[in-house]
Amino acid sequence: YGLFEETRSEAEKQASVPSGIVYADRGGDFNSRQILMLSDRKPHQTPQFGTVETRPVSESFLGHTRYAFEVTLNPGKRDKQTGKVVPMRSGEDVANWFLARSSQSWGFSVNAENLQTEKIGVQVLAKGGRTITHGSATLKGELHVTDPDCFRQSFLQGIGRGRAFGFGLLQIVPLSGN
Repeated sequence: YGLFEETRSEAEKQASVPSGIVYADRGGDFNSRQILMLSDRKPHQTPQFGTVETRPVSESFLGHTRYAFEVTLNPGKRDKQTGKVVPMRSGEDVANWFLARSSQSWGFSVNAENLQTEKIGVQVLAKGGRTITHGSATLKGELHVTDPDCFRQSFLQGIGRGRAFGFGLLQIVPLSGN
């Protein structure tokens, strides 16, 4: 986030107004690491380590109706008694949660037959002297855009919880036959 100018006030941050930046850590090896970023503005500084390549996303890119996708999410359900968000641990629960949320909230439906749920685990971070643990699951498959405006917002702002921690970037590739 230090690469970008801050555009939100403290009140907007507290109200969970999106930052305009979503990212996904694609991993790497001893020599390199790839982090994909989608932002509504260009970085204002050169990183201390590595390089940043920027490319605009054309309006036509979001004009397709079918995409292959990959997304890493923080799937969870709110416990009615405690009010805390409890991570989902089974692939079936994650898939069902994703299928329901995609059509209700994100402007697309997902082909359940080829939905793959992978890498179910946790992400542990230290922040402000505390330990933060997020459930994590990577999903891959095919989506069909049902609400173009909602889908555009989902792509630009990310989906689900934990976007500030690298969750929710929809990595999409248009499929032919659109």
